[in-house]
Amino acid sequence: MLAPAPHFDLVVIGSGPAGQKAAVQAVKGGMRVAVCEQQRAVGGACVHYGTIPSKALRERAVRRCRQDGQLHALPLDQSVSVAELIGEVDHIVHAHDAYMAAQLRRNGIEIVHGRASFESAQALRVRRIGAPDLVLTADAFLIATGSVPRRIPTVPVDHEYIYDSDSILSLPYLPRSLSVLGGGVIACEYASIFALLGVEVTLIDRAAQPLGFLDRDLSARFLEAFAALGGRFLGSERVREVVFDGIAGTETRLESGQTVTADKVLCALGRVAQLAGLAIDRAGLAVDERGLIPVNAHGQTAVPHIYAAGDVIGPPALASASMEQGRRAACHLLGVSPGAGSAFLPTGIYSVPELAGVGLTEAEARDRHGDVVVGVARFAEIARGQISGTQSGYLKLVVTPDRKLRGVHIAGDQATDLVHMGQMALIHGATIDVFIDNVFNFPTYGECFRVAALDAAESLATTHLRAAAG
Repeated sequence: MLAPAPHFDLVVIGSGPAGQKAAVQAVKGGMRVAVCEQQRAVGGACVHYGTIPSKALRERAVRRCRQDGQLHALPLDQSVSVAELIGEVDHIVHAHDAYMAAQLRRNGIEIVHGRASFESAQALRVRRIGAPDLVLTADAFLIATGSVPRRIPTVPVDHEYIYDSDSILSLPYLPRSLSVLGGGVIACEYASIFALLGVEVTLIDRAAQPLGFLDRDLSARFLEAFAALGGRFLGSERVREVVFDGIAGTETRLESGQTVTADKVLCALGRVAQLAGLAIDRAGLAVDERGLIPVNAHGQTAVPHIYAAGDVIGPPALASASMEQGRRAACHLLGVSPGAGSAFLPTGIYSVPELAGVGLTEAEARDRHGDVVVGVARFAEIARGQISGTQSGYLKLVVTPDRKLRGVHIAGDQATDLVHMGQMALIHGATIDVFIDNVFNFPTYGECFRVAALDAAESLATTHLRAAAG
């Protein structure tokens, strides 16, 4: 049985960051838009399992563990249940969900809850619980269904002893010990948060160091802070299998022959596009060898009136990038300019400490430009750092001999906010003089940019004098 449904200009499949921004942009351009979401609430994994709850949990962990301005791992108190910590976070998730749903409805966007699958390139069937199926027809579709944790045959996730990144926040209590598999953003965020809460954490990755895409100094600072919290990192190790020990714990068996025992395991070995059941083949689409939907610069798939954005099209798989991809796809559909865009996409990692970077790493700058210098500012050397008790923070500028800024890398409190100042400078092709000639509020973390720029200028002057003398 089918329920009657109107024809839409655009049907968006998925209500996460990409889908939400695409829908709002399209409706503001005069289109009739529907958003199809299979979950009871809108927001996608970003709101309910990923970005929002994990960052909110970090914030609450930091508040609990800050003493005299410094972060100290708490002695493990299993009377502090994960449910209690999540309970503090839960209202934030529900508030964000309510805000997003209200924004969609306020803009006249119809929200359809149900499981979607393509009938053809022009029609989408939505199976609903307790209601007849709907077939939505539209002039255009946008696929923004996000991603799910990658499943590994040798790591049997059961959500009781072995968790993935979507289920880890359902832990009934703080375990005494936790093995975290992976060295990417999700793995490092959760590893450091649980270590801060007093859990004995072992981070295991096949790479020699975690977060290898970051500037090397930031990766090193993460490891230093992780060790200070009692965490252990096992690099250059491959997982052979993970098993329940038959009593009340887990064994992570490595190819090197080592076995790591822990109460629980978090498998954070990446995510894959969530396309199961969508039947994209009926719409004339196919995934590539990585399981992703190929798109052009406008987000168009091989079927021109079907667009895709967010995790289903691959890296950088950031909420911020997904929002922009969705917006730009809607702009193309509307025939309006989305703006020039920027090549400088900042990375923000909500680990302990916060890490952020934009532009070239020092190693990339040396490969591309030859000689470079770095300017460094330490939070311990500015008044705001002393006042806040965050002396371990660090800001690094990567600069070429023409004084041009090439990269900004930060570890410490407010790193993910501070990095945008560097992003703006990079977008406008600025030299370090933009920071040297500026006046910053006192006392602020922003002063670090001037301190680091002056440090880089001094290094450039010294290099020039040596060259002249030589």
